[in-house]
Amino acid sequence: MSIHLTNNLLALGITPVGSVIGGDLKDFLPHAKEQLKDTKKLGVVTDPNMEALLQLKPSEIYVDEKYAGKDVAKYEKIAKTHSFNLDEGTWRDHLKQVGKLVNREKEADTYIQDYEEQSKRVKSLIGKELGNNEKVMAIRVTAKELRVFSTKRPMGPILFQDLGLQPANGVEKIDGNRPFEVISQEVLPDFDADAIFVVVNRDDKAKAAFKQLQETPIWKDLKAVKGKHVYIINDQPWLDYSALGNKMAMDEAEKMFTK
Repeated sequence: MSIHLTNNLLALGITPVGSVIGGDLKDFLPHAKEQLKDTKKLGVVTDPNMEALLQLKPSEIYVDEKYAGKDVAKYEKIAKTHSFNLDEGTWRDHLKQVGKLVNREKEADTYIQDYEEQSKRVKSLIGKELGNNEKVMAIRVTAKELRVFSTKRPMGPILFQDLGLQPANGVEKIDGNRPFEVISQEVLPDFDADAIFVVVNRDDKAKAAFKQLQETPIWKDLKAVKGKHVYIINDQPWLDYSALGNKMAMDEAEKMFTK
């Protein structure tokens, strides 16, 4: 009963009979949707469809304790329930926990090893294009605001840990408990980023907002823009902090930087 747990299962080759969906999307995450075509949608994690879950007659249920909380008992009435604290550890830890429960520990270890090797390849590719000491930031454009991602999940770990990129000025000062900070376009130059990864929300208003930003003198004068080191990436899989999400994001990065 977590989209991230669902995607960790998919990474191990297991398709759940039912899963919650993304709240904003009202659907499975786009990069996992095809693999979940036979999976029953059980509503959003904050208000799951317990009747539909009961009808599935699952043998086991995996829940995110952040949302299940005191309601774990209602799941236990349906089937054996395993609760995960997804705020602790990394997606690697979560994958190993799932792997142990489904007797696929070796597969989990292999998945992680393959990811680490791929990360090294992509890091080398990025180094060839940007250099090894260039500073990077990631931003998100929505219909109403401009956000800069922190070094924390979901975006921070893949950029600043897995790929070893250097955070731009001020990125590390963002509140450690927050995944992002809302900023005005006027402060973009203060970050002095050599490269910018940009997530633009999928709605038309967000796309229009980014187009408008690109036409401003502030944007055009940014070091990353002048150096042609602006990289547009999708919200998903990049913001899916799971084994599947990180692997697919790394796949996109490898294609992006392979010349």
